[in-house]
Amino acid sequence: MIKNTRQPLMLLMQCIDILIFLLSMLTAYGLRFFVLHGVPSELGLAFYLQMAFFSLPVYLLLYYGFELYDISRYKSILSETEKIVNINLIGMVFLFLSSFFLRVVDISRMVIILFTVINATLSALSRASARTFLRTLRRRGYGLTSLLIVGWNESSSEFYNKLSANIDYGYQVAGCLSQREFPAEAASSFPKRLGAIGQLEEVLQACPVDEVVISLDSNQFNLLGSIIEICDKEGVKSSLLPFYIKYLPAQPYMEELDGIPLINFHRIPLDDLFNRFMKRSFDIAASLILMVLLSPLMASAALAIRLSSPGPVIYRQERVGRNKKNFVMYKFRSMDANAPGENTTWGTKNDSRRTRVGAFLRKFSIDELPQLFNVLKGDMSLVGPRPERPFFVEKFRDEVPLYMLKHLVRPGITGWAQVNGWRGDTSIMERVKCDLFYIENWSFFLDIKILILTLFLGIVNQTEEL
Repeated sequence: MIKNTRQPLMLLMQCIDILIFLLSMLTAYGLRFFVLHGVPSELGLAFYLQMAFFSLPVYLLLYYGFELYDISRYKSILSETEKIVNINLIGMVFLFLSSFFLRVVDISRMVIILFTVINATLSALSRASARTFLRTLRRRGYGLTSLLIVGWNESSSEFYNKLSANIDYGYQVAGCLSQREFPAEAASSFPKRLGAIGQLEEVLQACPVDEVVISLDSNQFNLLGSIIEICDKEGVKSSLLPFYIKYLPAQPYMEELDGIPLINFHRIPLDDLFNRFMKRSFDIAASLILMVLLSPLMASAALAIRLSSPGPVIYRQERVGRNKKNFVMYKFRSMDANAPGENTTWGTKNDSRRTRVGAFLRKFSIDELPQLFNVLKGDMSLVGPRPERPFFVEKFRDEVPLYMLKHLVRPGITGWAQVNGWRGDTSIMERVKCDLFYIENWSFFLDIKILILTLFLGIVNQTEEL
């Protein structure tokens, strides 16, 4: 029987959000005028509560739009917290604009700012507490969803192993229907086999389960229709775990052509014109500001290079950028001017070709600063996958799966791989995984997050020694 526990949970979450919303405005008002001793105005507490009441539908719509009421066992607390912060920043702008257009001149900006911080904090804490509580219950065996796996292959094996390793997901595998027997000597690695796929209907009648996960091989897909019909007849929710799962992104994008659904295997948020405009505008503004602020440091680095070793100050190297187009990337020279193999040799820890000044520049990523000019030119972005030399692009395109997809966006000075420790002479496979995650999950706030993490994690290059 299909369980429907989502509606009560969603209603409870909405009630909690409403209470938090009103409590946050009340607390913000109290902090501003009673704790921080703000100058009282003609607008009293009643006005701010009315403002909260009338803006509440907007916030609830934002919560819906950001899918915070989509009850899913797989969502992380971190991703929900990021969405809550984004919603409250949008809501703060809405409140300021509303007061401007309504010509409410005496409104306290501090109350709105405090309200935003308090509401975002309490909303995030409430959801984190709820998920932690539910996970605790599941670890103790309460509220588990009984699951039947129909079909056994590489995809369903990986799925079963992940469910078995993490009870927080809240699933209990009742068994599996498979055309072949499982080896007795490795019984602990497999679920209980309840029969063949053709026995689905009698198994569902004899062993009630909450959900069925269908995992068929390509030569079994002719059975899919009858399996879904049996699940519908027995009132059991069914999900498809396709055999081509390794080619699917984490969040596949569905398009429709005259009623025919199409799965987009690689949805790129930066294909959207507005997203590209927003990212490019930020790149131009931020690179100009950084060049002005960092000009003394860049001038000092240039002088040190000039005085310490013969050769040019700026090192130019061909790299592969967006749409596989080559461009010239700028860096402060950190190696001897006549060092061999600069285009076909991978930089290593304690590289003997480095100069003493160059080792310092590379350790603290100062050698990357001239790439701000690449950003201003449009060859690069502040944030994105790191560009590679043509020699290595040709090498990796055949050796590393999905490697060439990194060229769907502009390369960056820093990126998701860099702030996760994958830079320099590290695993190219892990770097590509990070690059693909960034490309498929891009948002303006993800860029800001990476830039902030770069300040704390990405400036000092752990793969370099002085």
